[in-house]
Order: sequence, then C-alpha cells, then structure tokens
Amino acid sequence: MRSIPEGLAAHIAGDASTLCHGWRLTRKDGVVLGFTDHDRDLVFDGVIFEAATGLLASEASAETGMVTGGMEVAGALISDRLSETELAAGAFDHAKIETFLVNWQSPDERLLLRVGHIGEVLREDGAFRVEIRGLAAGLDEPQGRVFRAACDADLGDQRCKVDLDDPVFRGSGTAVAAFDGRRFTVSGLDAFASGWFERGTLVWTSGANEGRRAVIKMQRLAAGALTIELWNAMTEAILPGDGFTITAGCDKRFETCREKFANALNFRGFPHMPGNDFALGYARNGGRNTG
Repeated sequence: MRSIPEGLAAHIAGDASTLCHGWRLTRKDGVVLGFTDHDRDLVFDGVIFEAATGLLASEASAETGMVTGGMEVAGALISDRLSETELAAGAFDHAKIETFLVNWQSPDERLLLRVGHIGEVLREDGAFRVEIRGLAAGLDEPQGRVFRAACDADLGDQRCKVDLDDPVFRGSGTAVAAFDGRRFTVSGLDAFASGWFERGTLVWTSGANEGRRAVIKMQRLAAGALTIELWNAMTEAILPGDGFTITAGCDKRFETCREKFANALNFRGFPHMPGNDFALGYARNGGRNTG
C-alpha cells in the first residue's frame, strides 16, 4: 500500500486541486534534468523542473503480478536541455526517470508515482515521444545462456577475452569525403584488409560528431578509395579531416573466431549443434542423416 503524505492527501480531498506531473531524468553520464506539464517552472530537491517543454503524459498503466507497466511522454523539442541531436545520439538511452505528482502551489506536497527508465524514443516534425518502462521490464529480458551455433558473447568482454587494444584489431583514420551521413571515404586504414572492421565500432575523435559511436555496416576498397558505411546516419555532418578510432567486428561464427581472432578456446557458441534442416530431415542413402 502506497502512503500518501498527509498534506497532499488533504489537498486531494479538498474541493479544488492544483496538481501537475514532474519528471526527473538522470542520464547515464550523471546529468540530472527536470520537466513538468505545469505552465511554470517548479523547484524541489535542488532540481529545476522546466515548464517550457510542453510535455504531455499519456495514461499510465500498472497491473498486479509481473506484468510490465508503462506510459508515454510527448512534447516539443523547444528546451535548451532536450535537443534532437542528443536524443538521436543516444544520450538519453536507458536513462532513469522518476514521475512525481506535485501540488504546484506547494511543491513539498508531492508523491513519487513510479520509477523506470527510458525505452523507445521517436522523433518527428520537431517533436518527440518517449516510452517510459517500469522496473518490471527487466523481467521480460531473456536470461542465461542461449544454445545456438553462433557465439553469444560480446567481442572483447570477459567471456570473449579478445584484447581489442591490440593494434591488429584497432586503428585510427580520417574522413576524406562524405557522400551522406552514413557513407564516406577515409585514409589511414591501408594496412587492414577489406571487411576487417565490418560489424565493429567507430568512435569519432574530432569534428561535430566527436565522442559519438556508430556500428560499421560496410568497409570496402573500390577504385583506389577505402569507403566506410555506417548502419545509422550521424546526426551531424561528416567533414573532411574528422578523425576517428575504429575497432574490428565479429560475425559470431566459429570460423571467424578461430581464423580472425585465434580465440577458438573461448568461443561461446555451439558450432557442432545440428540445425533445423538436419534435426527435421529424414534418413537417406549418401546423406549426413543416414538413420
């Protein structure tokens, strides 16, 4: 049973109410931001809850048991602290968010309604819509080992053990010319084979995208120029001279683990597990499944 502060309970029981919602958002980098659907800024717990964002909350759902509850918050991108560039760059991904019911005439009279984290963020026409997932959302995530032919470890983690600081797997380069926000030619990577960095990561070290990370879709040498294509376009323009570091990628196959990384001992998949075609196949002469 949730306990409502006496002052807030008395206010709710009155003939008129001056209630609003406040959202306190704590990003992974430690930045704390406050927003409210009231028409004036609120201040409590040392945080300014900004009213200029035009936030509007949907109905919040909560159920008994382990069902994941949630809600959505929508608003216009008019706050100096909430930019489309930062949303697109992932600065708010999985940020902690607390929802308060507040008496705006007396902010000390408030109730913490829910704690969750930011899920999907949609942006369109200068506005945004944020999904707020409850704490129970973590119970929907698969846990434990996955029995499949491909490796289920992340390249370079404690289970994989590949040293990604090895110069064989890491390089640095410079953008030469950009076709768009995803495709650009580079210099400085001539020592690496074509495709070596596919599925790997690229981190910008200079330019308008400095500090941002992207996943590499394609790395090819064509017509004497090395071209890189990213899975997602960068939010800022890629200009000649922009520097980056780049890390090799892995397609999770046993052959790649053995031949590219010499790491077969730490392969975390089951390469000899029969696939569906073999398991459901019928016996026949000359085939692998002889019955």
